[in-house]
Amino acid sequence: MANAKKNNPSVAGKTLAWFDHRLGLLKPAMEAAEHPTPERSASWWYVFGSAATVLLVLQVMTGILLALVYTPSAAEAWNSLQFLNHNVTLGWFLRAMHGWGSDFMIAIVLIHLVQVFMFGAYKFPRELTWIVGVFLLVLTLGMAFTGQVLRFDQDAYWGLGIGASITSRIPFIGDPMVHMLLGGPIIGGATLSHFFALHVFVIPGILLALVGLHVWMVLRLGINEWPMPGRIVNKATYEREYHETTEKTGIPFVPGAAWKDAVFAAAIILSVMACAWFLGPIGPTGQPDPTIIQTSPRPDYAFLWLFAVLAYLPPELETPFIFIAPALAIGAMLALPLLFGEGEKHWSRRPVAVVMVTVIAVALGVFTHLGMHEPWSPVMNAWSGDAIPAAYLKNRSPLERQGALVLQNKQCRDCHALGGVGGQRGPALDGVANRLTEDQLIRQVLQGGGNMPAYGKALSPAETHALVSFLETLRGKDEPPAEDYSRKLANSGAMQVSHVPAYLSVH
Repeated sequence: MANAKKNNPSVAGKTLAWFDHRLGLLKPAMEAAEHPTPERSASWWYVFGSAATVLLVLQVMTGILLALVYTPSAAEAWNSLQFLNHNVTLGWFLRAMHGWGSDFMIAIVLIHLVQVFMFGAYKFPRELTWIVGVFLLVLTLGMAFTGQVLRFDQDAYWGLGIGASITSRIPFIGDPMVHMLLGGPIIGGATLSHFFALHVFVIPGILLALVGLHVWMVLRLGINEWPMPGRIVNKATYEREYHETTEKTGIPFVPGAAWKDAVFAAAIILSVMACAWFLGPIGPTGQPDPTIIQTSPRPDYAFLWLFAVLAYLPPELETPFIFIAPALAIGAMLALPLLFGEGEKHWSRRPVAVVMVTVIAVALGVFTHLGMHEPWSPVMNAWSGDAIPAAYLKNRSPLERQGALVLQNKQCRDCHALGGVGGQRGPALDGVANRLTEDQLIRQVLQGGGNMPAYGKALSPAETHALVSFLETLRGKDEPPAEDYSRKLANSGAMQVSHVPAYLSVH
């Protein structure tokens, strides 16, 4: 009877054999499952990589379902999320799973990176595995940021404005990158479709490809052995010693180590589900409105530390910090295995590594806590309730006084001081006409720039004309207004012809 069963396999067995004959995947899959793992590496300390992969699968699945309902349009994005929250059965739970899954994934990837660093698993021959892992962390943060933008609420709008401001400061390529991300110089109709493509297609595609490469290198090079004090990594002897260790004490990954990965991944998924069920989805908050500044928008949890750092930095240090600190941090992480690919692995023999991790963890924790409570601007009060000082209204035309009223009603003084009173996030308006020409003022108001949002859609042409007319009166006593030197040269010797401002000619 036993021989008869062997000679007559079941339908499932025949189907499996049919596919394997054509695809040839069964043998590689079995080899991957049975690849030898150092016995001590079958530890709870080695479960974070598998958990991050499971969370990525969760994000892909929930993201596909959300994309069936979400509308990547500035006019409809907010409404489509409200529809998911209130009109689709368990739509709110699906959104919550996706949002909390993102936070958990960032945390797990960070913990995994720290564990790899502390265990010296970035050393020879796993240098490239570490480098790919660093890029995976950056891409995971990119997924989180683009996901927040797609909510397109107040937090998303201002976060995108700040992100565009940071990008615009990159020398040479800043402006083209802003146009590519936003679909133009300002946040407009094409902005969300661009970020939707990044969040749904571009970043996940690169992420999945790098995860596949990362897993392949883990299978090819083996799981890092448990570090032992005094066991030095030497490029000439390490691989031979590793293979000898796995031959003597190695166990198959399945089931020897895989069951711990499965239990931990299941616990993480249950935790995500619990947070989603009891805490609900993240946002959307109020509809995006660049004229409502006192809403105190703030980024999602992963970027709160950066929010706090920028709030505490003096304005003149923001740009150097934004470009120097991340570049140094990522550069150091990428160079780490190339410079320190040999030597001691055990943390007790690497006190500098322990101190670095401790300092960075404490700093991130402190700044994240501060970011939850720090006001949006270092000095941010609702100054719009105070009247424009009378000195700025004397001898002004009706149009210029109307511009002062626009300045008041649009709460410009939340960010800009006038007469020493007002916010300090933006430059003071006293003397602004000495610094900017009429055309530059129009462009700054309509398109924004630096930390200032674009008000092109929040102001009518008449309001813009009045506001700029008032701003042109704000210059030092007996000081001439700003001039466009190139225009002055072009017009020298010719009659000066009055012109209609460009923003009026397009409306």
